[in-house]
Amino acid sequence: MDDRSDGQRLAAWLQGDAEAFERLVDSHQAALLRHARALLQGSVGGGRSACEDVVQETFLRLAQTPPEFPETALGDAAAERAVLCSWLHRVTRNLCMDALRSEARRKRREQEAAPDEAVAGGLDHVEANDTRKAVEKSLERLPDDQREVLVLRLFGDRSYKEIAAITGKKIGTIGWLISVGLKSLATELAPLVAVQEPASSSEPQSLQGGLS
Repeated sequence: MDDRSDGQRLAAWLQGDAEAFERLVDSHQAALLRHARALLQGSVGGGRSACEDVVQETFLRLAQTPPEFPETALGDAAAERAVLCSWLHRVTRNLCMDALRSEARRKRREQEAAPDEAVAGGLDHVEANDTRKAVEKSLERLPDDQREVLVLRLFGDRSYKEIAAITGKKIGTIGWLISVGLKSLATELAPLVAVQEPASSSEPQSLQGGLS
């Protein structure tokens, strides 16, 4: 059993220990795939394959240019893991956003080239009663910063502190983005889901129904 910390594994990898890097992949891969699926599901062609490609690229970047641990984290297994988790999720998030932007550009090109009757499909009606898909479609229409924090919060089940570490935004800014984003979703999705307003200035309630 490999009981080394993430910092020790990364140091071993830099010394040529391939097995140490495999242990890092095993330890973090599932969480990164969940994060990628939350951001890309229903939006990028390839589905599961697109998520796996993003995570594979994340680990490739880790192998090539790993982050440096701050001195305050060295020797503390929990702190080392927190630092590496934040770095991995930031890279995954950035790669997902790149993929989403690329997909949006591809769709625009297809729509511009396609006849009007071919563009207006019937998917909206088919998915009207599918809450999760409706939420995902509505999220796509939000500004990038609102969509990002809501996906991490609603589908990734990330805490405000974790979202702050991943996005680099202040916790207060995250709370504001979530509040504004939820209000936008409430307007569009009122017939499908119940959105509860924040009870205080702390973390607002998640969308209820069909998101688990």
